[in-house]
Amino acid sequence: MPRARRFRRRRLPVLGLLAKGFVLLGGLWLAGFAIFLAVILTATPPNPMPHAGGIVALTGGDDRVSAALALLADRDAPLLLISGAGRGTYLGDFTADDAAAATRYASAITLGHMAGTTHGNALETANWVRAHGIRSLIVVTADYHMPRAMQEMRQALPAITLIAAPVRPPAMRNLFSLPTLRMLAGEYSKYLVVRSGLRRFAARLITQD
Repeated sequence: MPRARRFRRRRLPVLGLLAKGFVLLGGLWLAGFAIFLAVILTATPPNPMPHAGGIVALTGGDDRVSAALALLADRDAPLLLISGAGRGTYLGDFTADDAAAATRYASAITLGHMAGTTHGNALETANWVRAHGIRSLIVVTADYHMPRAMQEMRQALPAITLIAAPVRPPAMRNLFSLPTLRMLAGEYSKYLVVRSGLRRFAARLITQD
């Protein structure tokens, strides 16, 4: 038997196994993605909201700061950290309504300027929590971002009680649009990276929220 033919016969079973492996992984990813969608679409803040030692709002999307300021105004917690606000950002740099609320509660609000990623948010929050002796924390971010944010927060704050307060952003109002599905698929992939402990090896994938 010619050598080239024997090589092709040996190669075909290997290619078949690889193809089956990719199909299996793709099926598992799709099944997990469906569960991910179900979780974020049914996620709502607790009602009533438990009182906590602090609130953290993770910047990067619409309505997050507004929701956190509303919780502060309702006295669901005495302190608020706005994490990832960006260097040179001040309380008055929000919308007009938020700026008024932020000014009223300025003494209770800390702006975090160091975080540029969700992992950075968790580290910045951990430092703030330790500095204020906080034992329970309300986490405010977009509903689609909440699973990854909570995973990062649990790793950085293992002894702290975390309360998820998801916000439904405008992008989620048209769930089946291509841009929204692409965003959600990317977010789910980032969540898998963090959940699997592979963040260090995929830093470029998860540098943005």
